[in-house]
Amino acid sequence: MKHLISLLIIFISLNATAQQIDYSVLTSILQKHVSPNGQVNYKAIKTNKASLDTYLEQYSKISPKNSWSKEQVLAYWINAYNAFTIELIIDNYPIKSIKDLKKPWDKKFIPLANKKISLNYIEHEILRTLNEPRIHFAIVCASASCPKLLNEAYTPEKLNKQLTQATKDFLSDTSRNKISESNIEISKIFKWFAKDFKKNGSLIDFINTYSDVRVLSNANIDYLDYNWSLNE
Repeated sequence: MKHLISLLIIFISLNATAQQIDYSVLTSILQKHVSPNGQVNYKAIKTNKASLDTYLEQYSKISPKNSWSKEQVLAYWINAYNAFTIELIIDNYPIKSIKDLKKPWDKKFIPLANKKISLNYIEHEILRTLNEPRIHFAIVCASASCPKLLNEAYTPEKLNKQLTQATKDFLSDTSRNKISESNIEISKIFKWFAKDFKKNGSLIDFINTYSDVRVLSNANIDYLDYNWSLNE
């Protein structure tokens, strides 16, 4: 009986492990090919695509379970969005912009269980429903005006810290946002997804939570042009 219980414990342990994505594979890829400021060496990733394939293959076998925490679910989908975006680019590389592709965000190429989904599905139908506006500074659409791609995978254990830092880094980057007390010129991300940033107050309330500059509630708001050039 003891032997049977021991085998059962081992089986449960192995099964639990098998049902988690190995993010260390993605971290290894990102550390090798993404600079500290988020520039991606797509050419190098393309020449060694086997490593990325190894990571992505996990998504056809593992999907979030009801028992997963919110942090586990967020990390799973943020990393999926970023990794499959990289795959989309290198499968079509060299290109100058993701917008050179036909409807890139609607393309159903991401395997999940017995179906295929799009980047738009991940962003709008999954991530945005999880009530975490900071995801907009973690998912990266391979463009110069996007938030910088983190050169490590997002993990459940560090997720809150990583999301906070990504948001602060984005807001303090003067090539993407110009913030002063009475006037802000900010990324169109804040315009496109305004609803997400206003769930717990105003847009300026959100910005003040993560910006080093305190913005007045009546500050003038303008939106910067978006640069869709490839982030390489």
